[in-house]
Amino acid sequence: MKQGFYWRCLFFIAGIIVLSLGVALTIKGQTIGVGSWDVLHIGLYKNLGLTIGAWSIIIGLIILAIDSMLSKRLPKIGTYLDMFLTGIFIDIFLYVLPNAHNLLEQTLSFVVGIVLLGIGCGMYMVANLGVGPRDTLMLLLVRRLGWSVNRARTTMEVSVAVVGFILGGPVGIGTVFMAFGLGPVVQWALKWNEKLFYRAAGVESAVI
Repeated sequence: MKQGFYWRCLFFIAGIIVLSLGVALTIKGQTIGVGSWDVLHIGLYKNLGLTIGAWSIIIGLIILAIDSMLSKRLPKIGTYLDMFLTGIFIDIFLYVLPNAHNLLEQTLSFVVGIVLLGIGCGMYMVANLGVGPRDTLMLLLVRRLGWSVNRARTTMEVSVAVVGFILGGPVGIGTVFMAFGLGPVVQWALKWNEKLFYRAAGVESAVI
């Protein structure tokens, strides 16, 4: 049991690091466009300062506060760790990674970022230590409004992208791809990471 928990922690932390690297790479390739939430984070950064990672944390805190008030329960500790660590690592990677100077470099950065983002999501999800604030908001919409997961996610993604665009965040074909194409990447990565986790932890199944 202890061995399984240690592997869960390892997959959780490693997944967040890989995910954050993926997000940073997509931001470095922002000429192509970035994910909906990063459109918002970048727009807030341009208008109000702080850092992109800091805005990721702040928006996450607002979402969790709303969810806690409505559901009258606190999220798992992993949700808070996900929120803070992701914001911190995004800023670290944005600082250390070189800028992409032309369209080819921007496209390559975006594509590699998408792949790493999907792999990172699969890694931290298989650990089952808590979902991120954005997924918490999606589930809140499903519970409160009776929407399907697909409708809740699409509405959420489009809404934050529009607000972010108004604030000056970058929107492009990559934003559309992230909204509709990231899901299959995450699904593939989740199955791949499940097998990796089973083998590493010596268990027959993981609770997702």
